[in-house]
Amino acid sequence: MFRRASSKAKGTGSALRRRQTVLAWGFALPFVIIFCVFMLIPLISSTAMSFTDITSRDLRTPFNVNFVALKQYAALFSDPRFMHSLSVTGVFVLIGLPITMVIALAFAVALNKGAQHLNAFFRALFYAPVVASVVAVSVVWRYILQGDGLLNSLLALVGVTGPDWLHDTRYALPALMIMTIWRNMGTLMIIFLAGLQAVPEELTEAAAIDGASRWRTFRSITLPLLKPTLLLGAVLLSVAYLQFFEESFVMTQGGPLDSTLSAAYYVYQKFGFGQYGIASAASWVLFVIIAVVSMVQFRILRSER
Repeated sequence: MFRRASSKAKGTGSALRRRQTVLAWGFALPFVIIFCVFMLIPLISSTAMSFTDITSRDLRTPFNVNFVALKQYAALFSDPRFMHSLSVTGVFVLIGLPITMVIALAFAVALNKGAQHLNAFFRALFYAPVVASVVAVSVVWRYILQGDGLLNSLLALVGVTGPDWLHDTRYALPALMIMTIWRNMGTLMIIFLAGLQAVPEELTEAAAIDGASRWRTFRSITLPLLKPTLLLGAVLLSVAYLQFFEESFVMTQGGPLDSTLSAAYYVYQKFGFGQYGIASAASWVLFVIIAVVSMVQFRILRSER
């Protein structure tokens, strides 16, 4: 009798687990379908296309394309425009990332120590560009930076003749950097502010009692405790900057003379020209670069923890 009750309980438990499994998959099925249709299948397709010579002319006969192995990747790294786009993207990240982080950290420290009743206003003010559409922001900045735009009009009031910012190879990329830094510093500022508020006040108060200056307290106590937050911000921002596209697309179309040609814009152009094989290869090269940079940064963050 005991065995019958035990086997019956096991059967009931197994049936319950099966029902829970079916119910869980029922809730997960919409996401699984969306992920497969819009993520997994395109990823597999782009991987396959990167090893073929498929172009827009082959869309009607996709199974008649030729397998070319790594020739598309070899062609990429022998293409001066692709290498130039990687260098432009690298400059954008190496210069724009630290400047954005420094400015965001400075504003976060100021808000953390400022008047509490004004904090909400300034947080909303600095975060507003993040909420706005990047295309709308880029259009506004394009009118500000054009030859007869707002910036040059203001410079003319003080007797300075401003350049044509977006059509001069010397100023086009710095102009995009300034706009991108202005737009993205709000996100980092909120992240850094949250990290600053998590620093125990007892430590800073003890340092003040011991006679440490504000700078010494910030350098020796606050900054080390904030390092995981800084690294998180660096990871998020480096991924975004490695993929910068909308700014170049809307404001300069990669010009002048490819001075703002990013790697993502290069991929877009190749797809637009119908060269799907080499465009897929370029997108995977960019993906590998982003993955390597992210892995290095996460490894640093994990080792610090």
